[in-house]
Amino acid sequence: MAEPKAKPATYADIEALPPNIVGEIIFGALVTHPRPAPKHGGAASALGMLTGNAYQFGRDGPGGWVFVVEPELHLGPHVLVPDIGGWRRERLANMPDAPYFETPPDWLCEVLSPSTEKYDRGDKRRIYGRFGVGHLWFVDPVAQVLEVFERQGEDWLLTHTFVEREEVCAPPFGELTFSLGLLWPFDEPDEAKASAAAEGAGAPNEAEAGADVEGERDGGAS
Repeated sequence: MAEPKAKPATYADIEALPPNIVGEIIFGALVTHPRPAPKHGGAASALGMLTGNAYQFGRDGPGGWVFVVEPELHLGPHVLVPDIGGWRRERLANMPDAPYFETPPDWLCEVLSPSTEKYDRGDKRRIYGRFGVGHLWFVDPVAQVLEVFERQGEDWLLTHTFVEREEVCAPPFGELTFSLGLLWPFDEPDEAKASAAAEGAGAPNEAEAGADVEGERDGGAS
């Protein structure tokens, strides 16, 4: 006899979660994960400021967009929470009164973490394509990588990959250029670490310095 199918998750299941847990409904399944780790949140915040300054506030950029951090998206039966969502103003004339969005964003960013990467790269990416999201960025703050995708039909084409501190200029924000290193400000570049290590290796330690001084004194007394 066939096993009965699991009952699809409902929004009540999300509402019942503790406040420190993010809940999503993906193809009928409730998916939960904790609030983002500091590196995750820092990368998302930095990217939100960079895109928002240029494309929402028009500072050294064209404006014309609206950005929301961790927007709750209701796309058909799915409830998804990306890290950042961006809408062109002509597609989102007003903020909805409800605590969620039903208009698919024009651009989304997912900051990858071990607990969410398989969903971000798998089911969520497929849903975003089906509902017409035009651009998708994946940020990996541990590997220090940015992947840029453009939608083609319901599929995604990887158009750019940036690493570490490379200069980023990518659609849909072609008038914005920034160093990827701004997303991980506490991680020194490899060349800086190597330079610091070399300087440390060349400097005498306290014991050696003390021995040298004593030797000079002994030599002067004889």
